[in-house]
Amino acid sequence: MNSGERQSTGMVLGDTHMHTEFSTDCDTPVRTMLDAAVRRGLRAVCITDHMDLDFPLQEGEEPHPEGEVPFQFDVEEYFRTLLPIKEEYKDRLDVRIGMEFGLQPHLGEKCRRIAEAYPFDYVIGSVHLIRGYDPYYGKLFEGRPDADAYREAFEETLKCLENVEDFDSLGHLDYVVRYGKHQAEEYSYRAFADEIDAVLKKLITMGKGLEMNMGGVKYGLGFPNPHPDVLKRYRELGGEIVTVGADAHRPGHVAYAFEQAGEILKACGFRYYTEYKGRKPVFFKV
Repeated sequence: MNSGERQSTGMVLGDTHMHTEFSTDCDTPVRTMLDAAVRRGLRAVCITDHMDLDFPLQEGEEPHPEGEVPFQFDVEEYFRTLLPIKEEYKDRLDVRIGMEFGLQPHLGEKCRRIAEAYPFDYVIGSVHLIRGYDPYYGKLFEGRPDADAYREAFEETLKCLENVEDFDSLGHLDYVVRYGKHQAEEYSYRAFADEIDAVLKKLITMGKGLEMNMGGVKYGLGFPNPHPDVLKRYRELGGEIVTVGADAHRPGHVAYAFEQAGEILKACGFRYYTEYKGRKPVFFKV
């Protein structure tokens, strides 16, 4: 177990993956998301807006008329806005400031510079692009079985881990399955064991965490991302750092399906879940 403060809560009360109006794909004000977290009875949240450098236009998209760059935010403005709000909510909610960095193999140095230059609490590293295609838009799946795209996504994830180091936890490992033509029909841990094991072993060697993203439940998969079989395998291989996030883009999805989260972790062999504060892990008993 990595060092860190350990407390017992009996359930997951910290949502470590949340978007606000600073993300291109979200228009919800920060306070609206935080108020939802308070209503849900959460102890802590981490705001993790999208920072996807070099995100290409997807098929059918037009450049923004004002030259806005998609999936990036002004980091100075981000902290100017969020730090006073963090103070405003301090008696109701422990608000932490993070980002979801879009991993690409050539972005290692840029990620390091941003992560080191600002006082982030937590950095999620997520793979949103495979050969320049975000699975969300569907192009990745055209003319081939879903399984081929899934395998390519896992291989791309490993390449990213080999080239980018400045993040804390790998976000939604099997994210690609959300958008397959047939979703989980062509997916299981067993079918991609070699590729997934390579990713998990690399994470453990790097000392990085693995996110359990409850968005998979929201998207109708019936399981979080990654699948519990992947979480079990991570534990079997010696992985101990599991963060939990809802990937909420609107208030109704804050702490989505968190009633299930603790039990899933226990069933996968975990006694603790992890949050980050000042880029250091803090462990909470499930």
